[in-house]
Amino acid sequence: MKKLKGAKIRGHIGLTSTIRYTLTIANETNPSIFISAGEASGDHYGAQILATLRSRLPDLTAFGLGGFEMAQEGLDHIVKAEDVAIMGITEVVRHMPRIYGEYRKLVGAIKSRRPQVAVLIDFPDVNFRLARELKKLDIPVVYFVSPQLWAWKRSRLRWVQQRVTRMMVIFPFEAAFYRARNVDAEFVGHPLATLPLPTETREAYAQLHGLTPTKQWISLLPGSRRKEVHLNLPEMLKAAALLLNDQPYEFLLPVANTIGHYFMRTALAEDSSTAKLPITLVDDARTAMFHSRASIVASGTATVQAAVIGNPFVVVYQVSNVTFTLAKRLIRYPSEIPAPRDADGHLPIAMVNLIAGTRIVPELLQSRFTAENLAATLQPLLADGPARETMISDLAAVRRSLLPSPESNPIHSVCDAVQSLLARDRPIARSSV
Repeated sequence: MKKLKGAKIRGHIGLTSTIRYTLTIANETNPSIFISAGEASGDHYGAQILATLRSRLPDLTAFGLGGFEMAQEGLDHIVKAEDVAIMGITEVVRHMPRIYGEYRKLVGAIKSRRPQVAVLIDFPDVNFRLARELKKLDIPVVYFVSPQLWAWKRSRLRWVQQRVTRMMVIFPFEAAFYRARNVDAEFVGHPLATLPLPTETREAYAQLHGLTPTKQWISLLPGSRRKEVHLNLPEMLKAAALLLNDQPYEFLLPVANTIGHYFMRTALAEDSSTAKLPITLVDDARTAMFHSRASIVASGTATVQAAVIGNPFVVVYQVSNVTFTLAKRLIRYPSEIPAPRDADGHLPIAMVNLIAGTRIVPELLQSRFTAENLAATLQPLLADGPARETMISDLAAVRRSLLPSPESNPIHSVCDAVQSLLARDRPIARSSV
């Protein structure tokens, strides 16, 4: 059998393609990977990566950091994602002893089990340090979903250059940013942009959740971390109460699996303003936004979800004053990202606005994030008219820019990279199915 050193073997499964490459790795009957994702969105992507790799490599073993979805796909948990899901600069510092203890568990597992390849998904405060340990052991690293170091902490770029073998990016401007700085980067498209729209009818959804199908629904997405919920949800609820003065809306509150329903019910019970609010807890944010008239979304991955669903929304965010002040001083966008400042001199933070290169979605941050401002900003998007129509059109353009090439798929491209690295410097046999 011929040895193909450094061969790049790719097999895309697109909407119109049925070709798949199956790799059999000689003398490696039990390929092993390390995979790390510390947040809800990363857990979701990690689960898809594991499912796809297992379909190609049935004997694959995977261990590392992840949440419930990755565990469902066979991840051997060394650390659970919910144990390290901390937000903000000051919050990370305060929880550093516990985070460091969990980090040492991961490093110990890497050293003892020696995976052939590592897949790191976003979550830079932990994953960049893991990449350093992986580099010491000469374990190649596929990094999926680039940390936003192009916005701040630009000094971390050297870590990518030194420690990351393949950077798989999900926003178009990121590939140009990295390639200009000598990083092997590939735009693979955004996984959310490739998903089909929910098929569940409004009537079925209403019956399932005890909603009134004739009423308009508004989704509230306060974040996927507990600290985010504590900071963002109270003002969202006050805005919901103000909106009820205009029309009898019903409110959907999607619950991230990194939080859980018990925590969210407790958070609602602690807020006296929720007593008369028609709020329904649901699991799937995409379906909730698909059926909602509009949404209020904490800055993060959920803003991209809303964009690809085409749901008009307002972006909000609240962090500690120290974190916000530091972030304002640190955030600087490169020339690859046109980012106009607002009237207060703030740069945009919502990813949908960075992709569009202009402010197509309102952002209410810190002191501007009040119930009164939020209700007033959302109301034009709830009514038929130019504001709503323009945003729907702009969001559709953003979605198109996030789509991969027709013959590829983001998750499959990551798996192709993993398989290529597994096959590197090893005898392989290739067959097409």
